[in-house]
Amino acid sequence: METLRVSSVPSLQIPSKFDKTQSKKLTFLGFNQSPSSSFSLVQRHKATFKASSIAADTENPYAPEAETHTQDDKFDWYAHWYPLMPVCDLDKRVPHAKKVLGIDVVVWWDKNESTWKVFEDACPHRLAPLSEGRIDQWGRLQCVYHGWCFNGSGDCKFIPQAPKDGPPIHTSKKACVGAYPSTVQNGMVWFWPSSDPQYKDILAEKKPPYIAEIDDPSYASLMGNREIPYGYEVLIENLMDPAHVPYAHYGIMQTRQPKEKADREGGRPMDLYIRKLDMNGFIAEQNPGHSRFLPPCVFCVSIFSPIDHINGAAASSPGTEKLSNEKVSSLQTSQKKALLIFICVPVSPGNSRLIWTFPRNFGVWIDRIVPRWIFHVGQNLILDSDLYLLHIEERKIMDAGPTQWQKACFVPTKSDALVVGFRKWLNKYAGGQVDWRGKFTGALPPTPPKEQLLDRYRSHVLNCSSCNAAHKALGMLEVVLQAVSFCLLGIVAAIKQGVLSSMVVRTALVATALLCFAGSKWLAHFIYKNFHFHDYNHALV
Repeated sequence: METLRVSSVPSLQIPSKFDKTQSKKLTFLGFNQSPSSSFSLVQRHKATFKASSIAADTENPYAPEAETHTQDDKFDWYAHWYPLMPVCDLDKRVPHAKKVLGIDVVVWWDKNESTWKVFEDACPHRLAPLSEGRIDQWGRLQCVYHGWCFNGSGDCKFIPQAPKDGPPIHTSKKACVGAYPSTVQNGMVWFWPSSDPQYKDILAEKKPPYIAEIDDPSYASLMGNREIPYGYEVLIENLMDPAHVPYAHYGIMQTRQPKEKADREGGRPMDLYIRKLDMNGFIAEQNPGHSRFLPPCVFCVSIFSPIDHINGAAASSPGTEKLSNEKVSSLQTSQKKALLIFICVPVSPGNSRLIWTFPRNFGVWIDRIVPRWIFHVGQNLILDSDLYLLHIEERKIMDAGPTQWQKACFVPTKSDALVVGFRKWLNKYAGGQVDWRGKFTGALPPTPPKEQLLDRYRSHVLNCSSCNAAHKALGMLEVVLQAVSFCLLGIVAAIKQGVLSSMVVRTALVATALLCFAGSKWLAHFIYKNFHFHDYNHALV
């Protein structure tokens, strides 16, 4: 079935052992299908990457032929929108703590304005985290340390300790909390990383990247998110590197196999190259497939098609945008399309956040009948299978020095072209690393035990509405099965012999009790392996 060949579906598996007979296979970035659709990504910033200006292939994967820049080009990390979380994973009843670029923010639902708000996660009174507060009966964000309350604009509306007949100290600017510009787009909450009043209306001038396929009802596009214990740079590099898939994810994912395999995994040469690179990112050929990096966060891969329908314009009008989307839709409605969309968010040194979605316009029915958490089981297993490798790799890169990456790493083949292109963009336009604005010393956090490093519960389950609900329901079922087993055994032991004189009845009750107990133990193992910790031993796969 064609649907089983796209990356959102391998997670239909719930593997308990890592062997070929029990692992669902995935075809990822390497396909036998022929191109049959187009990639539509509308970036509503400055115009970039026009297909007519793209140069031909080059033998050197590290030097894009089409490269445009001036000496004044410099990427400003704080002049872009950043996604915080998928809306489907945010509970409107409570405030949520998030960190981006080292900035602590609180995301909460303002029922008075029916929109998500993003504030500084610090009460102006004594700097207690507002994310530990609550939303009161009037829809205000309340700090639970002393009860100060704030409306959707960040204005303080109530200070319990202030006398009613005294001066209105709650109206002081010092009593207000910093409010960041925010918006919802493509099913995610985005924020602008400055609470300066001059950016209050920034949304009218500059919008987040827009990906039409995510909002298209003819596409399936379930989302997921996870906190990653390695940094933004390593996260993006890994997603740009299809050559690692048959090795780091062996037994979980499957790539197109060469006619003659040189090893067990079937690694092969890959003809990747950058078509155009400038301050606004790059377009790349992946053969088959095309990809685009839209800094700082978005990396998209079009599985079947070239990138022919990309439009971008600062503050583009709704009419232009609609026309572009309708044009793409009218040309491609009958063709299969599938995208891999990765949103990579810099959190702090050694930490990042990944939001993913894989829109496709075929096999949509699968997403409608299969719970989202089942997809996430497989997708988290993929993330776990190389997580420890990347965590350690980042520390070795840091030891060598981030600016010395190309000297420390030997990348002689075209399979590393996108990784090298990203490092070139980072060094040439973005200062060589994320601009933390002095919030950190640059040192990475210490490496925790592996069980903590790969802990899915805190990195994903708590932040996913679907997995969190499944975890609670399965845990409750485990308890019910145990209770039933003990009750049945108690009935057999307590009731007089004459009542249960039939050996068949007694045997049936005991057998049912044992099955319930065995089921509870299996369920406990399933919960632990899929919602807490599942190691991946590469040497034994």
